[in-house]
Amino acid sequence: MAVSEDYLNYLKDQLSGFGEIEIKKMFGGLGFFKEGLMFGMVGNDSFRLKVDSTNEQDYISKGMTPYHSGSKKKGMPYWEVPADILDSKSELCLWAKKSYEIAKSAAEKK
Repeated sequence: MAVSEDYLNYLKDQLSGFGEIEIKKMFGGLGFFKEGLMFGMVGNDSFRLKVDSTNEQDYISKGMTPYHSGSKKKGMPYWEVPADILDSKSELCLWAKKSYEIAKSAAEKK
């Protein structure tokens, strides 16, 4: 799956206040990493962030649902970021920070 360079540059710019991130091709899309931990992804032309019980209500209150891969029968822990959040650099960085903390917590439990 190709992700347009314009969209990728837009995401990088929107996340510029979040600090250094690394973007890797994976799963037919792109994974977004901070300090080696995946906190977000782009797939099917949508930017998604990692979600658990600590931030799930943020997404539900905006009418969002978890990502479902065609090959998996259940949802994945990545939910599409609502457009109003995506368009606000400060809000997007707050949501990305929550997702990074979820990824960090999950890594510490392993």
